[in-house]
Amino acid sequence: MNPRQQAEYLLRDVDTFLPSKEELVERIQESIEAGRPLRIKLGLDPTAGKVTLGWAVVLWKLREFQDLGHRAVLIVGNFTALVGDPSGQSVTRKSLSTGAVDAFADSVLGEFGLILGSEGPGLEMRFNRDWLGNMTMAKAVALASSATLAQMMERDDFSKRFAAQQPISMAEFMYPLLQGYDSVAVEADIEMGGTDQLFNLMMGRQIQERYGQRPQMVLTMPLLVGTDGTEKMSQSLDNFIGITESPDQMFGKTMSLPDPAMPQWFRLASGLPQVEIDQVLAGLKDGSLHPGEQKRRLARAVVERYHPGEGQAAEAAFDRLFVEKKAPQDLPTFEIGTEEENLYLPRLLAQAGLVSSNSEGRRMIAQGAVRINGDPVKEELVDPTSFHGAVVSVGKRRHVRILKPSDPS
Repeated sequence: MNPRQQAEYLLRDVDTFLPSKEELVERIQESIEAGRPLRIKLGLDPTAGKVTLGWAVVLWKLREFQDLGHRAVLIVGNFTALVGDPSGQSVTRKSLSTGAVDAFADSVLGEFGLILGSEGPGLEMRFNRDWLGNMTMAKAVALASSATLAQMMERDDFSKRFAAQQPISMAEFMYPLLQGYDSVAVEADIEMGGTDQLFNLMMGRQIQERYGQRPQMVLTMPLLVGTDGTEKMSQSLDNFIGITESPDQMFGKTMSLPDPAMPQWFRLASGLPQVEIDQVLAGLKDGSLHPGEQKRRLARAVVERYHPGEGQAAEAAFDRLFVEKKAPQDLPTFEIGTEEENLYLPRLLAQAGLVSSNSEGRRMIAQGAVRINGDPVKEELVDPTSFHGAVVSVGKRRHVRILKPSDPS
């Protein structure tokens, strides 16, 4: 692709690009003439243990830059995660310990590689504790002088919290400056993030100028809505799909997505060719395509993106469970004895890992969410001999087959 074609391709589905597409074309041309690929920065704070489809939106956009020969600079924010990004927060974030941040980083590093590949000419992985963790007080004060209090209060989340007399810590004011200094440390040409990161990314431009660097361009991607169809995808809200989840889990969770969220998921999460996406969205809009069939198409595509060749098998497993009302294959098993006259079902559910506690088990039984061989159970005491070999289910996705101790698995 020539520079203009590259720019057109890279800016698909982008929410904001600043200062302009023309500058991107110019910078790509300059990089070609200089034989130096553009350095595309993406910073991710390890504040949770999984990479979700929401995180993957910006990771796949970063992969597009890689595929065109540019260099992805992935910054693992193992220092900034200790401070806590205030973006979109109505209250001060709870601080994480160094141990927790490092554990989250270890958990997600391999998952980043599933999209971006291994370190090499196309990927540079950096940890911002390397430069922020040893910053002297003099350098920190100099960095703090890069912005004014008035600029910080222009942030919508800060201004709302101030008006509501909610506390704002000085560390939160520092966060955009620290993120901006990351751009100085890696000499970023472009910084990417979600739409909620625009203030931080623009601050990076200002700080680079303060330190004598050419200001980075800024690219933001839309925030993927979660499986609830309303809130952005978040592990804390449990409305997420992890990129390492099983094909069956991915397919089933995608099928639970409300219809209005499908267009965004097709654009940002499916990985389908643009022509096919455009055809689907046009068909959904004019009613020529059935939403249920297209949701299956979307679910297969999501599975295929992370588990190539397994989309149809995941769909078949879904149909066995929800259409044919059959138990899924390869169920986990749980052994019980027959020495008790009756078993306390909530405790059995907790021991089998179907619920987190006896109290949750009681609640699930009362709600009719517990089934034995597909039939709802209302009693908390059950005869242990009555369901040896039976499938016990809680909700739509938690199942276990009950075995006697002597039963073969």
